[in-house]
Amino acid sequence: MGDAALDLLVERGMRGLTHRAVDERAGLPQGSTSNHARTRQALLETAVRRQVQLEARLLTPDELPGAGGGGDARLDPGVLADVLSLALHRYLTDHRALLVSRYELALEATRRPELRVFFDAAGSVFRGPLVAMAAAAGSPEPERHALSLIAWAEGLMFSCAVGSFHSTVPGRAELRTGIAELLRGMLGDRPARDRESVGGTAGHGGRCRA
Repeated sequence: MGDAALDLLVERGMRGLTHRAVDERAGLPQGSTSNHARTRQALLETAVRRQVQLEARLLTPDELPGAGGGGDARLDPGVLADVLSLALHRYLTDHRALLVSRYELALEATRRPELRVFFDAAGSVFRGPLVAMAAAAGSPEPERHALSLIAWAEGLMFSCAVGSFHSTVPGRAELRTGIAELLRGMLGDRPARDRESVGGTAGHGGRCRA
């Protein structure tokens, strides 16, 4: 049901998301979706839960910084740039539909306070790890720097998925350069041996694959 709901959001927008339409798209007997999600709010929550599940799969566990290392491992900013650029590139090349469905749900959340609470809580599972990675990379203000990273990434994805740059997909190297520039502004351009005391030595972190 969740997959069918997201497909409908991408193809028809919020008005096209109905219980009956989900039944038809998922090949279910009429009334099945209503039995599972009796209200409009419940149907939207089903879509949000599936959205979060699919976005969480964009990076496999062994690609995340710290894979196979201790929880207090330092993180080289270059590794963080690798990981973030990989995730962004996957969004923009193979998973643009996920961005469109997310935008539909986010806009609906601005009109439904009860959905806003659910949407924000579901999305918090991504903010915490990024704050932790920023701290491990040496950020003196990881909460604020995580917000800056999210804002930069969200703006770029919006512009390239549905905005004026929709026909232009940056390569992964270009994305990494942009993230690295942002991180240098946050963390400074100190040698790795100087960063160690505040959070980052080369050689720690997940393995990123194209």
